[in-house]
Amino acid sequence: MSGETNLARLLANLTPELDSTEYVYCCVKQRPDGITDEDCLAYIHEREGLTLVLTRQKADALQLSWQGPFHCVCLTIHSSLEAVGLTAAVSGALAQNGVSANMLAGYYHDHILIPCAQAEQAMQVLQGLTKDY
Repeated sequence: MSGETNLARLLANLTPELDSTEYVYCCVKQRPDGITDEDCLAYIHEREGLTLVLTRQKADALQLSWQGPFHCVCLTIHSSLEAVGLTAAVSGALAQNGVSANMLAGYYHDHILIPCAQAEQAMQVLQGLTKDY
């Protein structure tokens, strides 16, 4: 399955789902002992270190410094990795409403990390975006 590429269909069928788990960003030199793949929403290798997006509970348990917390919104439509405009449309709508958005693309779905205090506002914006299509 290659996923949807038509922007109008993507926006009409976003069906955002809010995960109430608190996630945080941590930067470490190497993956600490005690962190499993299940603990991480994502990890990204950068020159400066390894960025981990993991549960606040796990970061606190390992006494890691972090930034956040964030809730994750999953756009449940299977978007193609080659779709054009989805990230811009979603992040633009959130930006116009003063909502910070950190975008992550998975193989099947796009995910947005939203500051916990702005999660409900983000859901309203995203649900409004789908109604426009």
